[in-house]
Amino acid sequence: MRTRSELARAFATGARERGELAGALATDEDADAATPPPTEPSPYDQAWSRWAPAGDAAWTIGVEEEVMLLDPSGWSLASRADDVMSRLTGELASHASTETHGSALELRTDPPTTVAAGLAQLEELRGDLARELEPLGMRAAGAGLHPFTLWQDTQISDGDRYRFLYGSMRELARREPTFALHVHVAVPDPDSAVRAINRMRSHLPLLLALSANSPFWQGRETGLASARTPLFQAFPRVGIPRAFLDYDDYVGTIDLLLRCEAFPEPTFLWWDARLQPRFGTIEVRIMDAQSTVADSAALTALVQCLVRLEATEGSGVDPRIDLPEVLDENRFLAARDGAEASLIDARRGCRTPVPEALDAVLDPCMAHAEDLGCVEQLQWTRNLAATPRPVRQLDLARGPDKLPGLVEALAALF
Repeated sequence: MRTRSELARAFATGARERGELAGALATDEDADAATPPPTEPSPYDQAWSRWAPAGDAAWTIGVEEEVMLLDPSGWSLASRADDVMSRLTGELASHASTETHGSALELRTDPPTTVAAGLAQLEELRGDLARELEPLGMRAAGAGLHPFTLWQDTQISDGDRYRFLYGSMRELARREPTFALHVHVAVPDPDSAVRAINRMRSHLPLLLALSANSPFWQGRETGLASARTPLFQAFPRVGIPRAFLDYDDYVGTIDLLLRCEAFPEPTFLWWDARLQPRFGTIEVRIMDAQSTVADSAALTALVQCLVRLEATEGSGVDPRIDLPEVLDENRFLAARDGAEASLIDARRGCRTPVPEALDAVLDPCMAHAEDLGCVEQLQWTRNLAATPRPVRQLDLARGPDKLPGLVEALAALF
């Protein structure tokens, strides 16, 4: 069994070989990382912080869906991700990967792409996964949490990254697996990306409210629309990030943490939204996984349009007004009440129901949706606001087969 420091070095070495990490871990354990000599390169010259040019791909998207693997004999989670990955074929094999827990797989679209093309590819990937799971006696589904799994039943995936994560998080890593929807939007330059992510902070609670899809935890009705959110909150480096002065401020902050070996490389930042310089994207991560591709596409279109809006003309949100206390409270309200929440509007000094908050952003987003070809998908967000997905789960769980019947229904929607 390798030690935690050996796992960290192994993970960092493998990541550098893939081109995903440069300078994340010190190569000399005796070096004083806190006081580098003057000849050391500036943190802003580190490979991880170099912004990938978007070119003609600006404002295109990439989608990552975390899906649960199921044993249909009782509709519990099936911790067989490594076995499944070894058997995948064709395009699916190159568009899937394991996650922290052995009962989760991530499906990802090809970047760059449009929302319509991403929708079509997600449908194909889901269909391919369902077909390849069938001979293994397994199924898949999408939701923020499995409704009745217990932490004692969870297993950590093999691989240096996840063993390092367990060494870092200890038993926190064995909490029930959570499943999220992540959307990347390509931004032309880092200055525009910082401007956009600062302003996107105000929209993150709305995105969480619309995406909330996990009302059950450990077999109990929680009273929360997204129980995934507080459960994932047990991890460090999560939540809404602070506003950054500029790209140098962003890079300098992360570089300090890397040099001090707080974590091996920047993808160990699990903020609700983060910059991904190596892809040239903003990645929005706050949303629950969705049960249908149509719902994933609607949220993807809204993220894409909001990022473009805030990076270019702006919607009028002001990071100086949307104080951390207000954002944190809105995040809680969104997790608790989902699309039925009333969020605090700091500019107006009042509460606004989610459907009204959505209408307020859809109007300025519509011109961007027309340019990006995602008007139909953007309009579907109104359905998310009008028919909250946690309510659908609650209704299904009241059927004769209770929570197993709910999971079976989620698998059918997949």
